[in-house]
Amino acid sequence: MNRFERNEVCYSMSAAHEPVGRVSPGEPFVVETEDCYSGNLRTAADFFTKGMSGNPATGPVFVEGVKRGDVLAVEIRDIRTRDYAVMSLAPGAGAMGEFIEKAETTILPIRDGRVALREGVEVPVRPMIGVIGVAPAGDEVPNSTPGEHGGNMDCKEIVAGATVYLPVAVDGALLAMGDLHALMGDGEVAICGAEVSGEVTACARPLRGPLPTPAVETKEMVFFLGSEPTLDECERSVLEKAHRWLTRCLGLGSNEAVRLMSLVGDLQVCQVVDPLKTMRFGFRKDALRLPEFRGSLADGFEIGSGLR
Repeated sequence: MNRFERNEVCYSMSAAHEPVGRVSPGEPFVVETEDCYSGNLRTAADFFTKGMSGNPATGPVFVEGVKRGDVLAVEIRDIRTRDYAVMSLAPGAGAMGEFIEKAETTILPIRDGRVALREGVEVPVRPMIGVIGVAPAGDEVPNSTPGEHGGNMDCKEIVAGATVYLPVAVDGALLAMGDLHALMGDGEVAICGAEVSGEVTACARPLRGPLPTPAVETKEMVFFLGSEPTLDECERSVLEKAHRWLTRCLGLGSNEAVRLMSLVGDLQVCQVVDPLKTMRFGFRKDALRLPEFRGSLADGFEIGSGLR
């Protein structure tokens, strides 16, 4: 199995980056990731400074047979983390920055699948991927910034068992990922979650069909994501994507789609602290009892093998 090491990193998504390796469609591979602080914070006495490199993503990985115009389906099979997480707070940083009295780094032990928030208070971990994306068509995009290419979406639903759908702008897609969190709440209001290094087992394949992206699918849910300068703009973006999927991909009438969205859809915030904010709009699969929906976003589309 191909393994990509945590020192094989990029700090932006770009078509100009040389791939660190190649994988075949559907071939499992392992991506080792460093935490968003590039491993610089190991004790409570360490602080993240502007001179340090942040938000590394391992990659990019060239996926054979993937062509510009495809959708890349990335199946997250497993996420494993180290045995501690880090949070670094700084006055003025994040949505809660005005309430942070002083810079503070906290080491959060992880044991037996639980993260210790303080003495006697432990909660279950829920490892997720903060940064996952492909090369955009135009200028490079820093890993700190989300967009239509994916990137720093900080969607807590990108967990083991999820599939992430990303638009392909260049041949091979140039997939990169990093910024794991052992735990993170919607909004990521302190500008960080329980930041952690680890490794992700995944596989990727091309999907040839008109699917609004970025999107995330779990066992129970389907989500459409959008990243924009304001939450109002995010709302419009994700609602338009969900409506487009219902009408163009599933063939529902416009009003029928709107009724369904209002009755069984959920509008949720992913993060409010990056250069662009991110929201998601999701449906429970068991609420989509439609003849046109067979249980997966990929249904009805050709799964590519590199042949055209």
